[in-house]
Amino acid sequence: MGAWVAFSLNDVGIKFLSGDYALHQIVLVRSVIGLTITLCLIMPLEGGWSLIKTRHLGTHIIRGLLIVLANMTFFVGLAVLSLPEASAIFFIAPLFITALSVIFLGEQVGARRWIAVLIGLAGVIVMLRPGTDAFTYAAFLPLAAALAYAGTQILTRKIGLADKASTMSFYIQLIFVIVCVIFGLLFSDGRYADPDNAPLDFLFRAWQRPADRDLLIMICLGISSGFGGYLVSQAYRLCAAAIVAPFEYMALILAIFWGVTLWGEWPDFIAWVGISLIFFSGLFVFWREVVLDQKFVIKHPMPRNR
Repeated sequence: MGAWVAFSLNDVGIKFLSGDYALHQIVLVRSVIGLTITLCLIMPLEGGWSLIKTRHLGTHIIRGLLIVLANMTFFVGLAVLSLPEASAIFFIAPLFITALSVIFLGEQVGARRWIAVLIGLAGVIVMLRPGTDAFTYAAFLPLAAALAYAGTQILTRKIGLADKASTMSFYIQLIFVIVCVIFGLLFSDGRYADPDNAPLDFLFRAWQRPADRDLLIMICLGISSGFGGYLVSQAYRLCAAAIVAPFEYMALILAIFWGVTLWGEWPDFIAWVGISLIFFSGLFVFWREVVLDQKFVIKHPMPRNR
């Protein structure tokens, strides 16, 4: 629960800064802090810097790029969507994992869980509201984030127990830093920014020196990301994954709370219908995992690092 409180605060902080700074500038500061915490605090607790060595470097790089894609698309979506709507659409990810596990891992998924996947997808369609004036293409961004996150977890299953969570976290944070530095070198002058297009403006906005208050928020984002990743990793290491995983939905509840209290973004009736379909279909999948005594994710998963 502490992990998802941290991730929820991370989402709030980035949405708060989304009107003034480029996304890759915010994430770079956050990732440098997160990498420092991983190297100086988390990795020594799990055996030292020798854990950086891995036989699965290629897999770590692909996983890192997928997490970067998931973060970027989700947070760019926050520039347009309310926090509850973006979070609800993102939580189709567990259902994507169920579907992808059949394709890439050869796992068996019964009719009940397939029905739950379809119900969750119906919830996403309700949230997207195609054919209405409320429809926006930005709603596909958290959907893309969910798919990228699902791919990350599939690769996590592939790695199995070969690497510790601190090793996985190190490579994720490192790739964040590298990607953000490349973005900064290419786009920090803001020449591709478009003030009339909020997602593109957030992604390609020119870098600027943060105000003291905003820099403090960015540092807090790094702290919450680093410790949140550690807490969720430890939770999965100490408990059965199918028991821990449903607590991820606490982030959706918190997103609604923050959206209402900070921005007055109270979901309307249609949004509540979509949120409910996604929420309960996801919980049903977790419940079936418990009933069938099958692991939803491996015992040592990659932290969300959101």
